[in-house]
Amino acid sequence: MLYGATKFTVGGSLKLAFRPWVDGLENVPADGPAILASNHLSFSDSFFLPAVLHRKVTFIAKAEYFTSPGVKGRLTAAFFKGVGQLPVDRSGARGAGEAAVRSGIGVIERGELFGIYPEGTRSPDGRLYRGKPGGLARVALATGAPVIPVAMIDTEKVQPPGKIVPKLIRPGIRIGRPLDFSRYHGMEHDRFVLRAVTDEVMYEIMKLSGQEYVDIYATVMKRQLADEAKADKEAEKAEKAEKKAQRDETAEQRRSDPQ
Repeated sequence: MLYGATKFTVGGSLKLAFRPWVDGLENVPADGPAILASNHLSFSDSFFLPAVLHRKVTFIAKAEYFTSPGVKGRLTAAFFKGVGQLPVDRSGARGAGEAAVRSGIGVIERGELFGIYPEGTRSPDGRLYRGKPGGLARVALATGAPVIPVAMIDTEKVQPPGKIVPKLIRPGIRIGRPLDFSRYHGMEHDRFVLRAVTDEVMYEIMKLSGQEYVDIYATVMKRQLADEAKADKEAEKAEKAEKKAQRDETAEQRRSDPQ
């Protein structure tokens, strides 16, 4: 009930305002379980994709969205529940991974659509990063559900990081043909199989999205960018301090020079 009402209001508003185009909608089955594996460019990805689908799709979200105190926290929790998000405790990487797998299997066992971002986080620069061989592959192999690759197009331009007011840019969604990994059924604990399955899905997403592929994890790149930003800030601070010291020295020399 809540999902339907939220999809009607939020989804309807998104479609009316942004007019997202979609290609390959026929690849999403009318019923039965499936995994939607998408690239991740923007916070809005989890809203645009459900808006164009005729079925409910359930994503996982960090538990903090559901546990914040106060009126704002309760409204946030109600909103995320309304758009089909499930809370996952991310305290510890392994704990988060296990929780995601359990949540995904539960969604699939109910015959529903499970949405997941194999990169694990939003792309920091619009490129496609290496998929994490955890939730996606393990859920697929444990359940036998087909994996449907999805490419979000230009959603990062709708609301760039740090911007509050979205831009009225028309984003797109390309949905690929389902991938069958039944040949690996029961091998969800083989790390080489998990890697192979994940890489195959990421390759299909790359073909759909046209993104440049980077063979490192997005989380690693984000740390590198943060370290570079910190180093640049420290260098700028040191440069300002040096210039100040030079100005102070020049002023002192002028004061001490005889007239």
